[in-house]
This record gives sequence, C-alpha cells and structure tokens, in this order.
Amino acid sequence: MDALNHELAIALATLNYPGPPWPGRSTQPSDEASVASQDLDVLIIGAGMCGQSVAFALRREGIHRLRVVDKANCGQEGPWTSYARMNTLRSPKHLTGPDLGIPSLSFRTWFSTQHGEAAWTSLYKIDRLDWNNYLHWLRKQTGVRVDNGIEFKSVKPHGEDPDHKLEVSLEHRSDGRKELVSCRHLVLALGRDGSGQLRWPRFRSWQSDGPGRCRSIWHAADPIDFEGFRGKRVAVLGAGASAFDNAACALEAGAASVELHVRRAQLPQINKSKGASYPGFQRGFYRLPDAQRWWMMNYIFDVQVPPPHESVHRCAAFDQFKICLNHAWEDLCLTVDSTQKVEVFSNQGRHLFDHVILATGFSVDLMARADLANFAPLVDCWKDHVSADEADAFAESASFPYLGDGFEFLPRADVKGQDWLRRIHAFNWGCAMSHGPLAGDIPGLRVGVERLTQALCARLFSDSFAAHQAALIAFDDRELESTPWFINR
Repeated sequence: MDALNHELAIALATLNYPGPPWPGRSTQPSDEASVASQDLDVLIIGAGMCGQSVAFALRREGIHRLRVVDKANCGQEGPWTSYARMNTLRSPKHLTGPDLGIPSLSFRTWFSTQHGEAAWTSLYKIDRLDWNNYLHWLRKQTGVRVDNGIEFKSVKPHGEDPDHKLEVSLEHRSDGRKELVSCRHLVLALGRDGSGQLRWPRFRSWQSDGPGRCRSIWHAADPIDFEGFRGKRVAVLGAGASAFDNAACALEAGAASVELHVRRAQLPQINKSKGASYPGFQRGFYRLPDAQRWWMMNYIFDVQVPPPHESVHRCAAFDQFKICLNHAWEDLCLTVDSTQKVEVFSNQGRHLFDHVILATGFSVDLMARADLANFAPLVDCWKDHVSADEADAFAESASFPYLGDGFEFLPRADVKGQDWLRRIHAFNWGCAMSHGPLAGDIPGLRVGVERLTQALCARLFSDSFAAHQAALIAFDDRELESTPWFINR
C-alpha cells in the first residue's frame, strides 16, 4: 500500500491535481484547512460516496473554496456501516465511479494491491465493508477534508447578497453549537432519503411515532441490534433487497422464525434498472422530452426491482425462513401486556410476532424534511409537468423535484423572485425522475459527478464575470520579453 500511495501521488501530480485556483481566487490548495471560516464557493452536505466524489471532482477543476460536512462520525458516512446489511454490493465488481477515471484510484487496484491479482480474479462481488474502507482510503489520498458531526439545518438567501449567495445553518452535534455559513452553491448529497424520509405504511392502530418503535417495531433503516432477536419470532414486510437482508440478519442472529410477508402474488422478477445502466441512458436521459422521461422511470418503478439472488439464497439456507405471498397487511398494533408483541392483521388473518421490520424503503417528499421545509413549497415538481390523472396514477413520482441541468432546484412557474433556489443542487435520489439514478448508484456516479461539476464551474465563472474580465485585462505574461522583438508597453 505504501508503494501504491506513492504511485498515486505521482499520478495525481502528473494530472496537476489539485487544479490551480482560477484567476482572482485567493484560496490556494494549501489553504484548504482554513476554508471553514471563509466565504465558500460550494458547501457539500454529506460525505458519503456522492459527496466525497463531488469534492474530488471540484478540486480537480481548481475550486478550493469548498467545504464538506457530514452528521456522522468519521468512518460512518453513508449507509455502509449502518442500514446497508447486504454481505456484498449489488453492482458487479468491475464497475468504477468514485475513482473518476484514474486507474490507481480504482477499487480493483486498491484490492489487488492488498490481496493480489489472483484474489481479484476469484472475487465474486465486493464486500460491503471493503467498499467502505476503500472510500475512506480514496478520500485520504485525494485530500478531501470532511468536517464530521455537523448537521444541516436550513438554507435561505443571504441577507446582504441574496442574488449571489446562500446562508446555511449548521449545528454541531457534540455541543449543539450553531454555525452560519455563506456559500454560492449548496450541494445536498444526502443519500437515499435526501429528498424525503423513511416510507411508512399507513395503519389505523399504529403510526411511526407510536409506542414500540425501535423496541418491537422497526424500519429497515433503523439501527437494529439483531442479537435481541435471538429465539424470537420475526416478521419482515417487503419484497426488496433490504427486506431479505434484514431477514437474513435476524436469521443469522438466531431468530426462532422469520416470515417475509409480500403483498404481491409473486416476487418481482426482472431488474429493469439494470437494463438502463449504460452510457447512452446515463448521458441522454435528461435530454428526453418530459413525456418520455416520465414513461421510462415509471415503467422501471412499476415493475419493481427483484431482490438479489444472493440475498434470497442467504435466507433460504435457514429452515426457519418462510416467504408468505399474497399477504397484504391491513393493520398492526402492540399487545397491551408488558411483552409488547406485535399483532398483524392481514388479508390472511391475524398473526403474532415478537418483532416486526418494515422494509418499505424511502419516499420522496421535500416537505417531509425539516431542513428543506422552508423552501419546499416553492420548488417545481413533476406534478407541475404532467396531467392531474398522471400525477394521481403515480403519486410519488409526481412529488419528485423537477430539476435543471445541474441538478438544481427550480422555482415553480407561478413563483416570482425565488431564483436563489437554483443555487441548491439535489445530488441524491431525488434527481432520479429528472436525470436518472446518477446520484447514489455506482454505475451512473461518474456521469452524474461530471455533469454537476461542469454546471458548478460554469455558474461560478459567469457569476464572477467582472472579476474574470478584470483578471484577463490585467494578465501580463510577456512571452517575447527575452527576444529582440519585445515591445515594452
């Protein structure tokens, strides 16, 4: 690894990384440690795979007045050590993304350096925690600095320069200290729930803030201590990857039985999103007319993604595992005794469990996030671009933000004087209806980062045209000074 790190340092220097700052920009790469107290060009919220990749790309382009913050502790950014419970990544091992096209930064190089080429050849898919460790190695080697334990609270136009700057409120989780940061652009790299929240089924007798949460009733994204499931009867609601992964964790922890309840008569069979994972789709989808984008993403969503066969086999290895198809849950409640068991009422009758996990994913709903609530009503959404019947037929798709070419929020057509929204960029799952899944899924990450970085560079340049104009006029590189034909002006 020392040899690889040395080779990488030479490769990055050969590529002139970090890129030199633009004319008129005072912050040099060596000054980045002091950026937190300065007026920023870009503030990135979230230091997972997407956030750190954007920071890496911006530094390549000579943008150094940037800052990356994450509410998690160092090493715990992203889902890899929390609610991601698969053994291996879903993606094939050969896919690249966070390396941004530099071979010595690829996962393959990182893995092969430690374990050898033979180990790479025999590797089936990438271990989830290996991927997490790789991302942190890559971050260190590229010099991306992250301020951990800091939570994004809100954003509004800057009081003194509302046309060019944002004012972002942050909170330090260790002591509750508040911090106001001025920036020209804000990138929300907040992951799967970055444009919404956990999706909860609607039950008459229990809501997500009701009793038993994180004791008897869990969401699949909750921090779950599966050791507490030993000898217990468990039910998981859902048919996707997280449903099977959580069921597997309960089984491996020694649950007495695990039932997977699925509303449909059969499991989803074909992963259509895999069939839309190629450069033409990734680069061309955004350019399609609205009607074609609306049809294509809703077709993929409606067919649904099957659970990975690895996760199914992981559960099927246990005799105490059972899949219950045609089980539509109608209500659930806690028993009144001290055990707080969970009663589930479905179209198949009454069921009693010690624990229930709701593997129902994430919804897209800007209003559901407290940190976005102050501007969410102003944002253009897909429901404003389709008919009322289409919006009713695909209600969640209609709630996705309708984004511009740089992943930026756009103000609704009937809203005036809110162009500051264009300085906020949704580089998370909320971009899927407008750009396809370019922020979060490994296959499209590089295209997404490239598109966002190009947009940010262009807008930072045009914003400061007067300064760049002055710098160009003042530019005085006297090419012929050493020759007889030099004219001193």
